[in-house]
Amino acid sequence: MPRVCSVTGKKFMSGNSRSHSMHATRKHWKANLQKVRIIDEDGQVKRVYVSARALKAGKVERA
Repeated sequence: MPRVCSVTGKKFMSGNSRSHSMHATRKHWKANLQKVRIIDEDGQVKRVYVSARALKAGKVERA
C-alpha cells in the first residue's frame, strides 16, 4: 500500500538533487504523513494516513 494522504491525496514528490557541479541524481521527498485514527462519514473509526497539514487545518475529526 502506498503512503498517500487519505484526505488530500498528497504523496511523495520526485525531482533532481543537484550537487555543486550541477550533477543531477534522482531524489524523492516524502510527504509528512501521520498514522491516525479518524471518524469517517459513516461514524466508523478507521486508522489511516493523514498529512500533517490536513491535521493542522482540522480537515479530519480524530477519534
